[in-house]
Amino acid sequence: MIRFTPSNHATPSPGNVLLSEPFLEDPYFGRKVVLLCEHNDEGSFGFVLNNYIDIDVDEVMDDLPKLKARISVGGPVKNGNLYYLHTRSDIIDSIPVMKGIFMGGDFDQIRDLLQAGHLKTEEIRFFIGYSGWSPAQLQEEIKSRSWFVADTDAANIMRTDEENEVYWKRLIAEMGEGFDHIANSPNDPSLN
Repeated sequence: MIRFTPSNHATPSPGNVLLSEPFLEDPYFGRKVVLLCEHNDEGSFGFVLNNYIDIDVDEVMDDLPKLKARISVGGPVKNGNLYYLHTRSDIIDSIPVMKGIFMGGDFDQIRDLLQAGHLKTEEIRFFIGYSGWSPAQLQEEIKSRSWFVADTDAANIMRTDEENEVYWKRLIAEMGEGFDHIANSPNDPSLN
């Protein structure tokens, strides 16, 4: 079955990714992928995974070693703060988001682990700011067909080697039969 718009019946939960509909014109969310970290009666929040900026993390936070890690703008909320996801709950006290992905932890400990080489660049992702929704706001956006709700795995969450739109297109296409036309749609529907 070919689908032209996201389903408006999806129920998001932490660990899902939100994939914006192809024609959403928004500087933070157009053709973006958001990892949903929390979703409850008090609201929702997550991090945009594919909105990279050209700045090194050691330029954002003092005392961090020089890392070859891409930073993403996690969203428009508190964009003066640095946040992180990681895969190492065995050495960092943190909050589980989904299987294999954790958030938070003591920053000094993370800095020390990075400096000592016990935490590798591919085991942590940094974000400036986050994406937030007030109570019921995200569900309304899903009902208005602004977002696809999908599952993915930890490897896709930690991946930073694809450019912004390529990442979005791949995850849309991975949703299965009937989604290729969405992944390949032009930014401007009048060009189709």
